[in-house]
Amino acid sequence: MRSPATRRLDPTRRDFVEQALALAATAFTGTAIRADERPAARAVGPADKVRVAVIGFSGQGGNHIEEWLDAPDVELVAVCDCDPAAYDRKGKRFESLDRRPDSVADVRKLLDRKDIDAVSIATPNHWHALMAIWAMQAGKDVYVEKPCSHNVDEGRVMTAWARKLGRMCQMGVQSRSMTGTREMMEFVKSGNLGPVTGAHAVCYRLRDSIGLVDTPAPIPTGLDFDLWAGPAPAVVPVRKRLHYDWHWNSVTGNGDLGNQNPHELDKCRWALGKQELPRRVVSLGGRLGYVDNGDVANSQVTIFQWDDAVLVSDVRGLPIKTPATFGLPVKQPIEKAAAVIYGTEGFVVCPNYESAAAFDYDGHEVGKWDGGSYQQHFANFIRAVKSRRHEDLHLDIEDGHLSSALAHLGNVSWTLGESVPLGTRPTLGADDPRVRASLDTFATYLTDNGVDLSKTKLSLGRELVLDPRTEKATDAEANQLFTREYRKGYELPRA
Repeated sequence: MRSPATRRLDPTRRDFVEQALALAATAFTGTAIRADERPAARAVGPADKVRVAVIGFSGQGGNHIEEWLDAPDVELVAVCDCDPAAYDRKGKRFESLDRRPDSVADVRKLLDRKDIDAVSIATPNHWHALMAIWAMQAGKDVYVEKPCSHNVDEGRVMTAWARKLGRMCQMGVQSRSMTGTREMMEFVKSGNLGPVTGAHAVCYRLRDSIGLVDTPAPIPTGLDFDLWAGPAPAVVPVRKRLHYDWHWNSVTGNGDLGNQNPHELDKCRWALGKQELPRRVVSLGGRLGYVDNGDVANSQVTIFQWDDAVLVSDVRGLPIKTPATFGLPVKQPIEKAAAVIYGTEGFVVCPNYESAAAFDYDGHEVGKWDGGSYQQHFANFIRAVKSRRHEDLHLDIEDGHLSSALAHLGNVSWTLGESVPLGTRPTLGADDPRVRASLDTFATYLTDNGVDLSKTKLSLGRELVLDPRTEKATDAEANQLFTREYRKGYELPRA
């Protein structure tokens, strides 16, 4: 097999599987630090301002900047991006400040600074874990966007470092702190739905094709591509643009299962009360309806099974022409991004990050909640930075790991799958009405969009059997895809 340096620049999914299986066999490097080598972090008092730096702000990081600037007990000290144009785009916003945040291109230089207490990470997914670990090793607390990791293994390693170093590390799923969502979850946890046995994590987000080209993406002027690539191979991807479309290439992103869906997966796992990975996982889907340079699924049903509960993730990137209700007695169909939580006596529909309504199975509303803002999740992080108790975090890194790993498990299953005809269904959960409801509407969705499976393949993933204690599968090929090869100088250190 060709080495990563000589592989062609537009790998197919099969090429990616071959590369990942071979590279993952290489042992991790990276040096763990001893307890007596921990950097001394400043003790932040209740009245002190927490000094924050934002890393990566071409996209979601811009929202981080606004939230930190609005926080009364935070000082935005610096921003960091390997693309200098990111700072230029914020020029007018920074001009209005009494003190403009410093601009730093290299995250390693940023982390050397002693005037930073915490970092806020909104880079492409492949950087999240390593950057967070480096920051914790440098004595900083971490707020990191979802998914907190790029693969299953990384989240557990992040958790180990957070505990070893006593750092606060929170994942950015903002609904965890929304007033309406938290009140709804109290209702569920109090038994008002009866035992919770299932959930739906829905992501119906229209995603346009990223186009099909045969040339590497143009590199923005001044961008340090070696830093942009970081742990990933330093090979310029073949696509029209470098920024944002990294979501749809597996070496840097995780598709919408790992982009939007972690918000809903997290709410569902929270409601189910599961503090471990499921025992079985299978995924059905594909990059359906268009041919482009992406290599992750745009439409995908994933089934997660614990001993006493089932969670179904339903991701659709093409237009929704037949609204889904999953057979529930609801007036409004399930649209966009939503979570549905099923108890034996009723169900809850969460149509966004801050509101929810509960119903009995006759369709009578029995509860309704609303309220919250992004600021609440950022403020919760700051409170924990000051209390030094990770238990005060609404989405501590261990919970972030478990919710992110659900997305990674689904993608591993799908990656190891085989092409199947329309109508093929997994055997996992075949008797569960929630599974059948998703698969029924998924088939209708593909038909509604005129998807031609001779041009874009539907794949039935390999069913994974997991040991939640070890977070490993019984399948050696799957376990190899639970991690990745890390480029020299960007190795993932073990705690």
